[in-house]
Amino acid sequence: MAAGLRELRQRRKSVTATKKITKAMELIAASKIIKAQQAAQAALPYTRELNRAVSALAAHATTEHPLTQRQHEHPRRVALVFFTSDRGMNGAYSSNVIKMVASFRRRVQDEGVEVKRYVSGRKGISFLNFRELPIEAQWEGFSDAPTYANAQEIADRLIGDFLTPYEEGGVDEIHAVYTRMESMLTQTPRVRRLLPLEVVEGVRELGEHEAYPIYEFEPDPETVLDELMPLYVRSRVWFYLLQAAASQLASQQRAMKSATDNATQLIEDLTREENQARQAEITQEITEIVGGASALAESSDSD
Repeated sequence: MAAGLRELRQRRKSVTATKKITKAMELIAASKIIKAQQAAQAALPYTRELNRAVSALAAHATTEHPLTQRQHEHPRRVALVFFTSDRGMNGAYSSNVIKMVASFRRRVQDEGVEVKRYVSGRKGISFLNFRELPIEAQWEGFSDAPTYANAQEIADRLIGDFLTPYEEGGVDEIHAVYTRMESMLTQTPRVRRLLPLEVVEGVRELGEHEAYPIYEFEPDPETVLDELMPLYVRSRVWFYLLQAAASQLASQQRAMKSATDNATQLIEDLTREENQARQAEITQEITEIVGGASALAESSDSD
């Protein structure tokens, strides 16, 4: 009985220490989510204005740009870039992305299209390496705190491979799989075509005293388009990285909160078992004392 009581105490102590860790990780993730959301909000005005400028250019340019023109009606080789986490303890975040990637790959390969993989995050890299699947390019170390430089590095590599001829290993299309943060409780994996761009100028209802803007481009729309298109692609990759980081942190916070709640319940159960074991031990000791006293009394009476 003493050994069982000692084991229960050790388990309760171990679970209590684990609970402190999960609670700390929950709080850290919560604080990082705020920073990720602030970064997304700070980048939003730049992204919005860049989208408007590129939309206007695409609508007014007289020539096709290589990044907006589909080279083949049926692509022969596509690039698939997806964003996972560098660390675990964030629930099903990375596995949901990997499932979406596998589903997309099966669909395009059934159509006879070759797939080249580009992955960000150690979880995705480990998944592909474990299955000995080829990786065209990989990035890691910034899944929960990306910078614009990281987005630029990824975007420039993708643009370079897109502009490379097919015969030299280039790709006809580039698709991105990232996780969109809908809310703190919902994060949804999505597939978006990154290149060639489909830029459509949004049409909105005009107010009573409003008019559609008139654009002038200097030196000409084609030259301005050449400068803005790489910036546009980088901004899209930057958006994917920020959304993925916020989704990862939200998943981590939710997973750590669940772990903390489970640890709390387990501590309560262990405490109850420990009290019952202690009570049984005390009862047994009292029974032994009473039994011993009765034996001594009977021995004295016989004498």
